[in-house]
Amino acid sequence: MISQKAKYALRALLALAKASERAAAGEPGILLISEIAEAQNIPKKFLEQILLDLKHDGLVASRRGKQGGYVLLKNPEDITFGRVMRLIDGPMAPLPCLSRMAYRRCEDCNDEATCAIRKVFAEAYDATAEVLDRATVADALKGADAGVLLDS
Repeated sequence: MISQKAKYALRALLALAKASERAAAGEPGILLISEIAEAQNIPKKFLEQILLDLKHDGLVASRRGKQGGYVLLKNPEDITFGRVMRLIDGPMAPLPCLSRMAYRRCEDCNDEATCAIRKVFAEAYDATAEVLDRATVADALKGADAGVLLDS
């Protein structure tokens, strides 16, 4: 299940991507934390932590001063949901023996190659990872413009 923190991170990135689209049209592309928090219904203190994580990963930048705020650093087409999920929540694999980032053999497993549980979850994980690693913030914005919103 997606964590609330990951959901908020995606919402913040969508808001910043929309602001960067407006910047291309001559409007300011920088958003204050308070603007993002209010528009996306995210607790401000929690959003501050999330934006720091996104900043440390090079997805966003902060600017100080009167014209300060947060701005998207990467192109929305280059930010995948999978990347954000791994950044915020860590490995996505449902079993430790399937993780690429934090592999660990299951203690109660005799043979990974013949483990029926591992095979089923590997298939589910591969399908999920494929979708999340293909879906970008730009794709989600297009969906939002068409009436599909990250609400749930």
